[in-house]
Amino acid sequence: MALLTVGLILGFFGLFVALAYVNVPMMAWFAYGALVLGVIQAPIWLWGLFGLIAFVFNVPFIRQVVITAPIVKTIQWFNLLPAISDTERAAIEAGTVWVDGELFSGKPNFKRILAEPYPILTQDEQTFVDGPVEQVCRMATDWEIHQRKDLPPDVWAYLRQERFFGMMIPSEYGGRGFSNTAYSAVMTKLASRSFTHTATVGVTNSLGPAKLLLRYGTAEQKQRYLPKLATGEEMPCFALTEPTAGSDAASLQSSGTVFKGKDGELYLRLNWQKRYITLGAIATLIGLAVRLHDPDNYLGKGTDVGITCVLVPADIPGVQLGRRHDPMGVPFYNSPIAGRNVVLSASQIIGGVERAGEGWTMLMQSLAAGRGVSFPATATGVAKLVSRVTSAYSVVREQFGLSIGKFEGVEEPLARIGGLTYLMDAARLYTCGAVDQGEQPAVVSAIAKYQFTELSRQIINDGMDILGGAGICRGPRNLLANIYTATPIPITVEGANILTRSLIIYGQGAIRCHGYIVDEIAALEDNNIEAFDHAFWRHVGLILRNLSRAKVLGWTHGRLAKVPVRGETARYYQKLAWASATFAALSDLAMLTYGGRLKRHEKITGRFADMLSWMYLATSTLRRFEAEGRREEDLPLVHWAMNHSLSQVQGALEGLLLNFDVPVLGWLLRHATLPWFRLNPIGVVPTDVQGHEVARLLQTPDGRVHLTAGLHVPTDAEQALGRLERAYQLSIVAMPVFKKIKAAFRNGKLNIVPPVGRVEAALRAGVITGAESDLAATAEKAQLDAIQVDSFTLAEYQRIGKEYIEEEITGAE
Repeated sequence: MALLTVGLILGFFGLFVALAYVNVPMMAWFAYGALVLGVIQAPIWLWGLFGLIAFVFNVPFIRQVVITAPIVKTIQWFNLLPAISDTERAAIEAGTVWVDGELFSGKPNFKRILAEPYPILTQDEQTFVDGPVEQVCRMATDWEIHQRKDLPPDVWAYLRQERFFGMMIPSEYGGRGFSNTAYSAVMTKLASRSFTHTATVGVTNSLGPAKLLLRYGTAEQKQRYLPKLATGEEMPCFALTEPTAGSDAASLQSSGTVFKGKDGELYLRLNWQKRYITLGAIATLIGLAVRLHDPDNYLGKGTDVGITCVLVPADIPGVQLGRRHDPMGVPFYNSPIAGRNVVLSASQIIGGVERAGEGWTMLMQSLAAGRGVSFPATATGVAKLVSRVTSAYSVVREQFGLSIGKFEGVEEPLARIGGLTYLMDAARLYTCGAVDQGEQPAVVSAIAKYQFTELSRQIINDGMDILGGAGICRGPRNLLANIYTATPIPITVEGANILTRSLIIYGQGAIRCHGYIVDEIAALEDNNIEAFDHAFWRHVGLILRNLSRAKVLGWTHGRLAKVPVRGETARYYQKLAWASATFAALSDLAMLTYGGRLKRHEKITGRFADMLSWMYLATSTLRRFEAEGRREEDLPLVHWAMNHSLSQVQGALEGLLLNFDVPVLGWLLRHATLPWFRLNPIGVVPTDVQGHEVARLLQTPDGRVHLTAGLHVPTDAEQALGRLERAYQLSIVAMPVFKKIKAAFRNGKLNIVPPVGRVEAALRAGVITGAESDLAATAEKAQLDAIQVDSFTLAEYQRIGKEYIEEEITGAE
């Protein structure tokens, strides 16, 4: 009898989980309840009570009055759903939900994810990247730009001539009309040459007057300004940040007042104090965000119109330009700008007076896509440069008779550099493909901005560790010091990363990407019981489904999840499905238990953001592998990137389970769920063998060329990267000769001699031929030259940073 009871309980439980797993409708749950009552032979009174409950729940009008209305009162009383300000609403409503919605759902549709476009450049775009972009990279080295503290005049002229500032402006206005993918490719290549290039070109093509004009400007404004912006005749900037309005940009104090002139026309009187404005010191056209007031209600929008975007010519009275900040010594123009009693026509409001008060919405909608293009491109360019430099240096630089890339201590950072570079390039292109299809993936763009800038910081740190002294000694030969210095800059702009992680990715994503939260909040605000009922009970079904999926996929280690591919990557799809279900279930539990307080628990929301971010980066990696024809040569990179991504998901998950401070539930998560996930993890860090494979691949000619495609690589062996490339290529060609020499040492045919004398000794001993000796000597000379660092006379050093040194600096070690 006891066994029968246990069997029934297990059977009922298994059926319950199965019904939740497939998310059956409400009626099916009552059918399940009836089955249970029938099996246990329930008394008549229990059947009657069950029938009454079933009737109430399955008749919508009665359910809404008896069940849903009290739930609404309870939610409002305990503030279980967050209040949303107008500025928060604009941010939440900006953009579109893309594949982030799939990951947030708990049951991602991988067929849809793999069907999303993975873009390539058109012939015209590729020609521009291979032609003008290469040319502008050749025109000045990063060292020269830093010494001048500006781009050389001929570079400025070339940028204008080739319409670099109008890449995103349609050809009808004189621009190039490029896709976001092409713009990203240009920025990636420019970033591999100099951060100053990307900062200068980026602001004119991303968040600035041109982009706002294209989307919101009047026909007259477009015709007047876009052609001049395309050719660089007008140099733009956009002024948003203030001393007291940084991350909280909606609190800006810059003001505009509407008044009527003597001619009967409407004018604006503007006062502002802005800082951190890229190109501000040299701008001729300022895009300005102010809080607009209309005391006489001339615009018919009330006295407090709200944040408004205005076009301000820089040459009108009251505009104060000409000063600049010094961001980490990187010589792009970044400036404070101010205006005192600046008067201009109300027609200068972007979009005309009809768009007054819509500035915050404009900015949020523009950022919804823009964050996902410029920063990932710049960060990927840095990652590719570091990959190219460290892979070559690890072969060329020898210690203890071996190339340093063969040491496990160097392999470890090399693996991170290679694996993360592959992953970043995958996510860069995947995101660009979405934007080019018309998506404005606000949450994905925030993920890209945060993760790419942080990952590039990690990559450059690893690169500096590998190069050692060659990385820290500045000079024409140095390849990494300037980008190491510049790395904090993109981390701070367009939403500091701390804010982006804690508040935007999840705070915005939890509402924007969730299938029902937006509808529930709207219904609560309107006190619409019927609309809330429709969303709420479907939300309950979703919670049950995701809790069940999380458990079942956890028990099976994801193996029950359907995947669209076979082979070595199939397991990663299963683990992503498991991670998505776990994320979605925990997310609903957090929103249910923390309620409106959740957005103040930034450590919790930050960990949710990390889970979502790494699921997206992993998804992008798998998409790239499929889009590029499942290249077997790339499998080491895929395995490393996927294991690293899933281990980051696991780490964030453990942090969530450990730090839920909700009574009872928090205890259960810490003492029951957390040990289970530690014993049965979603992901573990890449193995040493996987890291070795990536490091080895990165040091091979084909592997490093494929990984760093789109990079600017100088052909001039007198330039730093050109010199290192030549040494690497000669080292690879001469490697068989060096192996013969080493074998001779091991076999006792040669006595141990210093590395600089080994070739001559091998030739004298007949170990190598004369031709082999010439090849090895040439490679050895190139290696020695490539590892040298710059040195200066005292007089030369005093001049560095004060004036540009025209003559070539010599005196390398």
